[in-house]
Amino acid sequence: MTGAASTPRVARILPDVSGIDKRFDYLVPAQLAERVAIGTRVRISLHGRRVGGWVTALDPVVAHAGELKPIAKVTGHGPSAEVIELAEWAALRWAARRTGSLLVTASPHTATAHLPPAHRTAAAPAPSSPATRTLLSAGGGVLRLPPRSDVLPALFSAAALGPCLVVAPNQSDSALLAVRLRRAGLSVALLPDDWGAAAAGVDVVIGGRAAAWGPCPQLAVALLLDEHDEALQEERSPTWHARDVMSERCRRAGVPLVAISPAPTLVGLATLAGAGGVLHPPPSRERAGWPTVEVVDRRADEPWRRSLVTSELIEHLRAGDRRVVCVSNTTGRARVMACRSCHALLRCENCDAAVAMNDVGDLDCTRCGRVRPPVCQQCGAGGFANLRPGVTRLREELEAAAARPVAAVTGNSDEPAPDVPILVGTEAVLHRARPADVVAFLEFDSEMLAPRYRAGEQALALLIRAGRLAPHVMIQTFVPDHPVIRAAAAGDPDVLVEVERERRAMLSLPPFGALAALSGTALEQFLRELPSGDVTVGRDGDRALVRAPNWDTLATALAVPDRPDGNHLRIEVDPPRV
Repeated sequence: MTGAASTPRVARILPDVSGIDKRFDYLVPAQLAERVAIGTRVRISLHGRRVGGWVTALDPVVAHAGELKPIAKVTGHGPSAEVIELAEWAALRWAARRTGSLLVTASPHTATAHLPPAHRTAAAPAPSSPATRTLLSAGGGVLRLPPRSDVLPALFSAAALGPCLVVAPNQSDSALLAVRLRRAGLSVALLPDDWGAAAAGVDVVIGGRAAAWGPCPQLAVALLLDEHDEALQEERSPTWHARDVMSERCRRAGVPLVAISPAPTLVGLATLAGAGGVLHPPPSRERAGWPTVEVVDRRADEPWRRSLVTSELIEHLRAGDRRVVCVSNTTGRARVMACRSCHALLRCENCDAAVAMNDVGDLDCTRCGRVRPPVCQQCGAGGFANLRPGVTRLREELEAAAARPVAAVTGNSDEPAPDVPILVGTEAVLHRARPADVVAFLEFDSEMLAPRYRAGEQALALLIRAGRLAPHVMIQTFVPDHPVIRAAAAGDPDVLVEVERERRAMLSLPPFGALAALSGTALEQFLRELPSGDVTVGRDGDRALVRAPNWDTLATALAVPDRPDGNHLRIEVDPPRV
């Protein structure tokens, strides 16, 4: 930095302070000049207190530079200039209150004053994936691999092109893949712990959702694993999605991105298919990579009188050499009601979601908003039963039926499930149990028919998780011909995609429109300031659903009103559970 001592430099800094999204100019002291670059984390004096921040620009045109305060301290390395620009785009895309919340994700968790030497190898491990190579040469695309397939050949093929960024839904899968890549002779940085090594340069940078913001100098290729997994989306505001961040990052860098999933989402197909399109194994090989699906048709049962412990389930429970995992989402994100006369489940004739009885006695669909009188669409009867299982009761029934110990698993704890031959719990059990012989969904209809526009994709994602846990999946259902079940049984996700695409297009839901959910005490004031004509506003209980024809229009509209101070408004762009 020649001339730094004689000509004071100016740095534009974004403070890491809640509620502040303004840049401030500071002088760069001569003794710090060699350590200050765009992205550097620094300490500054702001309003009488010392705070952290990021350098977002150097040598901006300013007046009265001599009156500026100096930077107090250089903390260490931070995100690159390209990632800072990406964060500014994402702040608008997901209506973030401040860009700094995204830069926190992109920064090392601890101060990183010095980087280790770059460590890149010439290793070319085998086997490779011809399909991945084809997609990469075409500029990117979607690779559909069945649940029980190994993604390591795809990673080898990507790493052969140069520095590779890999994003997986969770840290445990990332850590396991990192170990396997290292054993194959590649240099690997596992984020967030190896942030410094990643910033210095390695063959493969890998991590969970936040790795989409991770450093990867001279990025040549990127892979997104399990694009269908909800864990790739941030639950807190801003609700950014690793898929969309990676897509924009690779577009700006001009490098290929390949998304891998057993059942790519509609949004993923629309966003990432690109010139390479969608590749998958031949039908016979693809089906062999899915679990065996056993469908227990309960349409002849009276669901309000009989237990969820069916004779088919008992057969598995009493096989002493089998480990069985039973799943029932007791807290349920939808009420499932059945007609007492014909046993049909009550569903919306417009969008096929489960319906529930509202306060005035009508049947209400919270997915598309249609309301109809309390009459069964199959037989015209007006008597209904609400189906809601309970894990505690189920554990007792299962234990009695199996004559073997049964443990209940609920909650989001990362602790392993108890080491007993039979487990029952909410979907959390699929993440905590060790491999089993059978996974049984005791009442799957509440997932498939939930009043969420992504319900079908989310239900299929549960079957994918179950298929990785066990080779045999049993589904107890009153809707055996549902596209989710047919797709899993055939090992062909297109069965669901074709139905979902038509429904989403009819309802103008993503990817055929853009959606945000707003809530909070400042909601009404914010809605009054939304530009008319650009978006439409609907209601979902105490939330407002704002729709637009595309994400750019939605982002522009949400940026117009003044945001209230404090946490009086929550904006979820592309809400995962609406």
